[in-house]
Amino acid sequence: MRTSSGTDPDFRQRRRDAARERWKGRIARWSWYAVLAETFLLALYPAGAIAALLAAVLLLLVRLRLDPSFCLRHLPFDVPAGLFILISGVSVLASPDRGFSFYNWYNLVGVYALTYLVVGQQIRTSAQLREWLTALGMAAVLVVLYGFYQYVFGIDISAMKWVDGDAFPELRKRVFSTWENPNILAGYLDIMICMAFGLFIKADSKGKRCVLGVAMLLLAACLAMTYARGACLVIAILFAIYGVLKDRRVLLACLVVGGGLLLLDPVLYERLASVFTKVDTSSEMRLAFWESTVAMIQDHPFLGIGWGAYWMVYPEYDFYLQGADIRIVHAHNLYLNYAAEIGLPGAAAFLWFFFGTMITALRQTFRVNGSSKAQEAEVSKKNEEGKKTEEEQQADECAVSSFAPLFLPFWQEFLQWPASRLLEGASLGMGLAVLSIALNGLTDDLLFNIPSSMLFWMLAAAASAVSLQHEEIIAS
Repeated sequence: MRTSSGTDPDFRQRRRDAARERWKGRIARWSWYAVLAETFLLALYPAGAIAALLAAVLLLLVRLRLDPSFCLRHLPFDVPAGLFILISGVSVLASPDRGFSFYNWYNLVGVYALTYLVVGQQIRTSAQLREWLTALGMAAVLVVLYGFYQYVFGIDISAMKWVDGDAFPELRKRVFSTWENPNILAGYLDIMICMAFGLFIKADSKGKRCVLGVAMLLLAACLAMTYARGACLVIAILFAIYGVLKDRRVLLACLVVGGGLLLLDPVLYERLASVFTKVDTSSEMRLAFWESTVAMIQDHPFLGIGWGAYWMVYPEYDFYLQGADIRIVHAHNLYLNYAAEIGLPGAAAFLWFFFGTMITALRQTFRVNGSSKAQEAEVSKKNEEGKKTEEEQQADECAVSSFAPLFLPFWQEFLQWPASRLLEGASLGMGLAVLSIALNGLTDDLLFNIPSSMLFWMLAAAASAVSLQHEEIIAS
């Protein structure tokens, strides 16, 4: 018998259920904000990005415990990712310093795996993808602005050993912005140019294309300021290939922008021309490193020399420096470096994950052949409003944009993308971005840099999440 609302068992249960629902919503929002924080801070403050990652992991675990409707998903390339993590861990046994290699492995590979987990599991709607891309883009804007600041106000790199002073006596400024050195910054800029290009190609209005076009120009100008020959040639090759295969206007734009930058900066022209006309100490050293690394692989084909042990083993295979007091930490070639440190099986697992992600992203198309505008609008409505299932609705509620102030209608219009176009543009951009890492990996190991590797694993997770949305659209 009921005596009062305060002692009614049903009333107390309803209160508990309501409180539980409120906490489910809060945890969902906070976990998503932690992912956005990691994305934004990665290029600006890596330590802050790692702190945000740890918060995202903790909140994800709480969400899994609190919300039975939210479950972990199987991403397309979980198997090769898991094999890479396992084999790289086993390679520690082959290291000359197992303690160091194990410490290095569980810190770095752990960060990469957790990034892949939180991003891949939490991007579930086009609204969330839009916010993630916005966070990524806002960070890129700040990186570019700081790069321009360095170039305008000057930074003398003559003592930093980033360029052969005898071969390029006039080169005194190479910007690196918030990254460790110009080559790492250049690899990051290649990735951001690809992301912007993918969205540019799929944009549905002139306004969006203008914004993205200006962004690509600024990114390209900052890339030129790094004087990184490999990265400049990689982005030119990517655009040239796309122009020949898909759209000749892209090829023309590439020629105009590239030609303009070379005319404005003769030092950049000399720097790029040196790839074909002369060999400086940088090129000579890379060739020597590769020769040494091939010898390492031949001697240790299965488990490699141990995760992170390149700098310890290199002196035994030093055919070039001959005992000079210089620590060589990687092979300046992504493929050789992985094969040397974790063996051929481990490198094969990583390349399966790497190129599988790239090919899947480049092959995605989100508009069914012959679909009508009404069908496309229905897909967009499902992804944007999330009214089909309770899980989708909760995901969209925690993806309400905080980047579009009401007093900036143009900014709001820029963020309004049809779901299919956003998914296609992001997928194309991520596929090209991974391809840029693959090409840059021929002359440098960008993934040796921790934030760069975190960014790659983040891109791989997002590309996998987008591919799952593609499967859902096809199934519907």
